[in-house]
Amino acid sequence: MSQFELRNRLADGLRFKVGNVHISISSTIPEVVEHFEALYCSYELLDKSEFIDFYIQVLAPSIFRRFFRPQVNFSFDGFFPFKPLPYSQAAAMFEWGLNWCITTHSHQYLMIHSSIVEKNGEILILPGASGKGKSTLCAALVCSGWRLYSDEMALIAIENGKIFAVPRPISLKNQSLNIIQNFSNDVVFGSTVTNTAKGDLAFMKVPEQSLEGISGDAIPSKIIFPFYKGKSATHFQAVSKGTAFMQMIENSFNYNALGKTGFEVLSKIIENCDCFNLTYDSLEEAVSGINRLGEK
Repeated sequence: MSQFELRNRLADGLRFKVGNVHISISSTIPEVVEHFEALYCSYELLDKSEFIDFYIQVLAPSIFRRFFRPQVNFSFDGFFPFKPLPYSQAAAMFEWGLNWCITTHSHQYLMIHSSIVEKNGEILILPGASGKGKSTLCAALVCSGWRLYSDEMALIAIENGKIFAVPRPISLKNQSLNIIQNFSNDVVFGSTVTNTAKGDLAFMKVPEQSLEGISGDAIPSKIIFPFYKGKSATHFQAVSKGTAFMQMIENSFNYNALGKTGFEVLSKIIENCDCFNLTYDSLEEAVSGINRLGEK
């Protein structure tokens, strides 16, 4: 798709598919056009007959604010859930806003704040709060032949415990950007967004192998809780089922809202998974260790 066609589609409402999620995004902001041109050119487009889960707009609040302290607004079905952000953060606001849309309106899933990767049919859950090294490790795994299911959340179907893929660009911040650029020569980033509340960040393009022929409904086999610690040896430690259960609850968006159903779904996940803590400093050693775990 040419930039001209992309710009026209975005102005009218670009409809596309990410896993099982159907999205319509409208925006005339150049940074959003560039973001989609760089990172979303390989996603499946939808025609107007397809059902849309989330209708999103990323637009300037007014013509006046385009020139005086320019700002950008995010709207979902005409509702504005956030305060405006600086105009330069428009692309990031789309990604953050879409995270909010999914986590707020997807209670047919048990949702865990985690990265999800797959290789040779094996699904790994990598839960963790921001700053633990989850996204950096996820990006390194994706650069090493693992397929991305999601960097933001695990969507676990409450009826059967299967994980559904939502492979979107990976958000990396500050020093992680250089770390991943040095880790792989093939990595592609969108434009760097500066001076956000999280520092400087950029989004890493999802390799096409993560978008092609992905089943999107597999059962996980391992849970690894990553923790980056500078100048530390790479160390895997087995975690008891009970401890892993509690750590997963801490990283869940909606466990309490699901009540008994959440308990039952999470119990089955924990029962079927080997669980580990991973402390690491070297990405190469961490990836190598995870690969060895996958061979067992």
